[in-house]
Amino acid sequence: MSFELLQDLCGIPAPSGSESVLSQWLSHYLTTHVHTWRQFPKTYIFQDCLIWIFGEPRTAIFTHLDSTGFTVGYQNELIPIGSPEYENGTILVGQDKKGKIEAKIRINEQERIFLEADREIERGTTLTFKPFWYESKNILRCCYMDNRAGLWVTLRLCEKLKNGAVVFSCYEEHGGGTVGFLANFIQKKYGIQQSLICDITWATSGIKLGKGVVISMRDRFIPRRKYLDTIISLAVKSGIPFQLEVESDGGSDGSEIQRSPILMDWCFVGAPEENVHAHNETIYKKDLINMVEIYEYLIDAL
Repeated sequence: MSFELLQDLCGIPAPSGSESVLSQWLSHYLTTHVHTWRQFPKTYIFQDCLIWIFGEPRTAIFTHLDSTGFTVGYQNELIPIGSPEYENGTILVGQDKKGKIEAKIRINEQERIFLEADREIERGTTLTFKPFWYESKNILRCCYMDNRAGLWVTLRLCEKLKNGAVVFSCYEEHGGGTVGFLANFIQKKYGIQQSLICDITWATSGIKLGKGVVISMRDRFIPRRKYLDTIISLAVKSGIPFQLEVESDGGSDGSEIQRSPILMDWCFVGAPEENVHAHNETIYKKDLINMVEIYEYLIDAL
């Protein structure tokens, strides 16, 4: 299986608040590839969020477009977008009115972070990790696998999807805010009562790379147990390798659904990665392929 598309996605800078570039890329991708897909979706656009409706949807797939990043403050001080992991010497890229930017992070004695540039960068400029793609027989490594790998899986699903709603959300890494509106829209218009969260999770003491896709039983939020048990029983029936995650922290677009005033079931299903939110996020090809397979199975079986 080729991962060239994922490499392209990891190279598109779109941290929270700056998703428009990726949103426009997706609209263009749809127009240039939909002729090879099983179904032509009906599309909706809300700010930088997109909804693609295939056939008669029973289940929604939520995939967030944004990543972490940095905003340039005063005198080249950096303010994190979301929770990026960084160290001295990490390379950031971007552009302001004076031109392209490529410079290293410097952390001072007070643990404040700055951009070590040869000029003062325009305040408010958005910066992201410089992508360094690495691919071997078993692994993929680059910045922003979270959630460009989830987006890659979603686009693979769109090629064969007969019935389903695909929801591309924004701001997941920095406070959320769009999913409640989007979930309310698809529920009122299409009567959708259940969803899957197509995102990337952490490798931990209980979750290992190369051992299969992850079904999250809980993080900081808890999905409805009856729906969760349905997902797990279908995963067992599929024969696709999977792991069960139980965590006390973290969240996803499912968190927003749970906090919203609508009733919609949700369950996080995604591949694990190491070096979360860093410039070298690492994921196993096998887990990513299992993720595609289990989504194809679940979207038909639910």
